[in-house]
Amino acid sequence: MSKPSESPAPIAMTAADAAKLVEREVPVLDKHGKVVLDSDGKANIKRLPVKAEEVLAFSDKGDHVIVVTKDGRKLRGDK
Repeated sequence: MSKPSESPAPIAMTAADAAKLVEREVPVLDKHGKVVLDSDGKANIKRLPVKAEEVLAFSDKGDHVIVVTKDGRKLRGDK
């Protein structure tokens, strides 16, 4: 009989690990603080990393991570 293969034990994820996997989308602002629009009239968006100290809670879903930030945003990041 063959021995069933053992999968490695899952590694516990920390808030810092989860924060590295997600980014928040924020609008680009000009020097006067107004949103910069593209040619279609939509706001230009830039992606900023989330800091570990911003993470309120997180959940490892296997192929992705859900992070809830202290300001109430729920962000998803792929592994």
